[in-house]
Amino acid sequence: MATRCNPRSVTDELAARFHATRQLTLDLAASLSDADATIQPNPDASPAKWHLAHVTWFLETFILRDLGQSPFDERFAFLFNSYYEGEGERLARDRRGMISRPTLDAIRDWRTHVDDAIDRALPTLSPDGLALVELGIQHEQQHQELFLTDILATFAANPLEPIYAKAPPALTTATDLSWTSHPGGIALIGAGEGRFAFDCEQPRHQTLLHPHALATRPVTNADWDEFIADRGYSSPTLWLSEGWDWVRRQGIAAPLYWHEDGTAFTLAGRIERNPAAPVAHISFYEADAFAHWASARLPREEEWEAAAHAADPTEGQQLDQAIATVPAPKSTLFGSVWEWTGSAFLAHPGFAPASGTVGEYNGKFMSGQFVLKGASCATPRGHSRASYRNFFPPAARWQFTGARLARDL
Repeated sequence: MATRCNPRSVTDELAARFHATRQLTLDLAASLSDADATIQPNPDASPAKWHLAHVTWFLETFILRDLGQSPFDERFAFLFNSYYEGEGERLARDRRGMISRPTLDAIRDWRTHVDDAIDRALPTLSPDGLALVELGIQHEQQHQELFLTDILATFAANPLEPIYAKAPPALTTATDLSWTSHPGGIALIGAGEGRFAFDCEQPRHQTLLHPHALATRPVTNADWDEFIADRGYSSPTLWLSEGWDWVRRQGIAAPLYWHEDGTAFTLAGRIERNPAAPVAHISFYEADAFAHWASARLPREEEWEAAAHAADPTEGQQLDQAIATVPAPKSTLFGSVWEWTGSAFLAHPGFAPASGTVGEYNGKFMSGQFVLKGASCATPRGHSRASYRNFFPPAARWQFTGARLARDL
């Protein structure tokens, strides 16, 4: 493979962000025992140790292998491939919690080995190679959020209710609910050129907006208490058919991690619920039912994105360091909780996945998922943007997922 020397400013900036991202992942895991990092509480959540390993496998597989470097341990590919069919057989997702070896320390050693190799390679990488390093950074940031949500699920399953870390002082002020109107018209949606975006955010295209209004803040815990008091979980007329079946089958009566005594389990342990904070850990089904109860609806993806183009995506409560993240009151579009939209996760007009195995990243999941917009308290600051498309199945709620209302005008 031909080599080339990249401008020092390019490699220095990329290297700095690469190492900051890799270090934050280690910081997030610093307080965990090997046992903490091995447990898988449910098939949706992966062990903390697996996250540290998978992002390292990603770098080794899609960058270092093309440079002719042998894997640190060829057996790791089977253990830590996630869903890339082009990379061969892999451990079933619901069996990740059975990986007692390699140990957490052994995975840290692997990470150091790969980081050193990336450092040596950076000055000689082609533009395509540099783009893969950027993708590796963005991919690891996604797994940092998954790491925290999965640790929360792990500790919530423990009757001892262990504390991951202390949370900063909670804010208690919430703004009154009001509405921002939009007259409708043609809007540009999707990622433009000139900065990183995942393939599913592209291409930028025109879409027609109808007159509508968006709530100026997300739905809060206090709002949700009213929904519960008004028998929202036992009123079938509020729910989609699949959602009502899910509620009855699962015995759902409140957001995930809520307790009847007014507390909720968080990364900071069980704490009193802040009535002003946005409700978190709700499914699309719950968000949609609440919107019907409130005589409103969920925003469409394009409505939310059009409103967010004028907003600063780095604002709001997002992840800056390894601390316990508990959603705080917000009046911004970004931060605290991801916001469900009423839009299915489908391809933008003209979408084409990246070539090769890395193209399995997003496009293959465009079925049975709904789009979430914004960022959460566990999203690394700077990772999100107006065009960002998070997506999950409608029953998912172990993530920091909330809702904002919309209505037609």
